[in-house]
Amino acid sequence: MSSLQQMECRAPRFRALIPFFVFVVFYLGLSIWAHDFYKVPMPTAFLVASAAALILDHKRPLSEKVEIYARGMGEPNIMIMCLIFILAGAFASTAKGMGAVDGAVTIARAVVPDSLMLLGMFLVSSFISLAVGTSCGTIAALTPIAAGLAGGLSISPAILLGAIVGGAMFGDNLSMISDTTIAATRTQNIPMRDKFRQNILLVLPAFAATSAIYLFYGGSAAQAGEAAQAVTWSNAFAVLPYILILVFALLGWNVLLLLFAGTVLAGIIGVANGAFDFWGMLDLIGKGTLGMSETLIVAILAGGLLQTIRRNGGIGYLMEKIRKPVRTARGCEFGVLVLVAVINLFTANNTVAIVIAGPIARELSEQYHCSAKRIASILDTGSCVVQGMIPYGAQILIAAGVAQTSNLDVSSLGLVGSLFYPMLLGVCLLAAIAVHREKKPA
Repeated sequence: MSSLQQMECRAPRFRALIPFFVFVVFYLGLSIWAHDFYKVPMPTAFLVASAAALILDHKRPLSEKVEIYARGMGEPNIMIMCLIFILAGAFASTAKGMGAVDGAVTIARAVVPDSLMLLGMFLVSSFISLAVGTSCGTIAALTPIAAGLAGGLSISPAILLGAIVGGAMFGDNLSMISDTTIAATRTQNIPMRDKFRQNILLVLPAFAATSAIYLFYGGSAAQAGEAAQAVTWSNAFAVLPYILILVFALLGWNVLLLLFAGTVLAGIIGVANGAFDFWGMLDLIGKGTLGMSETLIVAILAGGLLQTIRRNGGIGYLMEKIRKPVRTARGCEFGVLVLVAVINLFTANNTVAIVIAGPIARELSEQYHCSAKRIASILDTGSCVVQGMIPYGAQILIAAGVAQTSNLDVSSLGLVGSLFYPMLLGVCLLAAIAVHREKKPA
């Protein structure tokens, strides 16, 4: 058996989780102590936690531990995520340079009253994500617009970005073509429509409450906004890259292809209208990709750390401990929620978390006679709640990274407090499990 296979077969143990706590204490603890969430760079925190992971596994040669870590860094899902970050940065920078952001902001300010801007961004993000089944693509497309709006409205940039991330997670949770929906329904062996019907009843209270918050908050926060400008044909022409992304997303294009096509179109339009020449276009693309460098580093380091934790028995330990106290149907539902949520914390990928937790959730649901469609809904919703709030998850990293390329100073951790929809969705999910009446087996 190879060293890699031995690592995969390691017995469950709590010690494997210590590096994650090191990360939390170092990053969150020092930030709170300093009263400044920008004080501790996230890559530094991941480096410290990664060093702890390598030191704790003292029985293996350093070369083998580094190999495991490197395999996690280069894991296909991590690399695909990094490609999305790179293309999102290139698209955001090029679109801004050719005037797409200014055009979209002008149109939005003219069409949507300032008091409804927050609600409008949330609803648009929800619809797009529901239609295209990808939260990352939705966030990458809308964040530059939010960054442009932030300058003309007296609304916190973090609140604007939170509306986009929240709407994207709403669609990711419910969309029939979302990876999370597919994973949840397949692991529980139920039709997608059954999970959707169960899921929509669970999320609607959170959706309505979030909409009400944005309606109230937008009305009070946007009063000092600047007067809207008149819309011109150049503004309408400038938003073509965004329209292209939305149209082809609805047709089912891959998010990587969407962002690449949007970047190319933005570059062509920018050269045609004189916003920049060919060399200027290349410079903007380069600066956009480099602007996502911190986001890329975080994703790669997180992949290595989380893979090390998983291979050293951390995930196995969590499964073992969460499964043991389950005694009733309600306890089973709570157990499934905790299982998928904690695994999501350690993998930073909601689809992977569902795939890992799904088979155990199905086994528990059969043992305690739980509804398969409820379990599928809990798996998907629980993972989306966590994924929509962890500062090292792809969604928040994209939002913060693209915002920073647009000269908007918003940290990923600072964004967490503005994520109203994921917070309320978590509350609704806990309440739905707590008040659900258990059915006795026939």
